[in-house]
Amino acid sequence: MNQDLTKLFQINVPGLGCWLTILLIGLLLGSVGLGWVVNGFLIVVALLLITPAIAWYGFSFWVKRNLVEDQCPVCNYEFTGFNRTQCRCPNCGEALKVEQGQFLRLTPPGTIDVEAVEVAPRQLED
Repeated sequence: MNQDLTKLFQINVPGLGCWLTILLIGLLLGSVGLGWVVNGFLIVVALLLITPAIAWYGFSFWVKRNLVEDQCPVCNYEFTGFNRTQCRCPNCGEALKVEQGQFLRLTPPGTIDVEAVEVAPRQLED
């Protein structure tokens, strides 16, 4: 007789017994009147699966709104910073504040900013 006939119909799925046991316990609790326990467990599992995805999208939305990429007003070095914060330029070390999507110099009150203009020298003819 062929003894390998039983191996033809055998299903080998690892972990199937664990899932069947959990399903049977859930059905048993539901039939006894403790369905609220099963429902509560399923809600907690669903929240544990959904919460990280919602948190990731919320964090990426916050970063897109608050991350500013601009040039330093002193040395024109381009870098990024967060809106409504203070930082230093990584190139020249100037103290800057980030407001309304651009970098501004942090200066004490009463400081006057002056821009130097290069003037080409002229020779005077005698």
